Amino acid sequence: MTVAPPTATERASRVKLMIFDVDGVLTDGGLLFTAEGDTMKGFNSMDGHGMKLLRQAGIETAIITGRQSGIVAARVKEMNITHVYQGVQDKPAAFADLLQQTGLTAEDCGYMGDDWVDLAVMLRVGFAAAPANSHPEVIARAHWVSEARGGYGAAREVCDTLLRAQHKYEALLAAACSGEQRGLVG
Repeated sequence: MTVAPPTATERASRVKLMIFDVDGVLTDGGLLFTAEGDTMKGFNSMDGHGMKLLRQAGIETAIITGRQSGIVAARVKEMNITHVYQGVQDKPAAFADLLQQTGLTAEDCGYMGDDWVDLAVMLRVGFAAAPANSHPEVIARAHWVSEARGGYGAAREVCDTLLRAQHKYEALLAAACSGEQRGLVG
């Protein structure tokens, strides 16, 4: 008898660590350059709030990105993300280091990426997610695809999906409605 592979919801229910790429996932992928050559990026506050909700629910978050950016460093510091890998040329090696640092297995992890450089990690994790505007090869290999584009709420969608799959969404929403989440901003 053939056993059906786990659904995206089943996979999401097991995630203990959600890892995000930055460009094209937490941003729209656009790079704005000043006349001095500095790079600027825009982040969606709802994405940030979703990541904070994950941590509040006991799901760790991490960043693995190919670019080195002071803007990203400032954003992750503001959001209290402790596992941050910037300027990464070998994402699988960074992922292996992250597993060693956390003591988790690849099956315990989720990863949201948008382009070919993310595939090697996406194919190893228990839950692979992609923004709606990801490269078609990434979408074809993802377990779950957001309705939103990268930088426009895709990360928040995956955060909400994880919280719902782990039956933590309603309690967090109730706390927000009662005012118990004061000071939790994205």
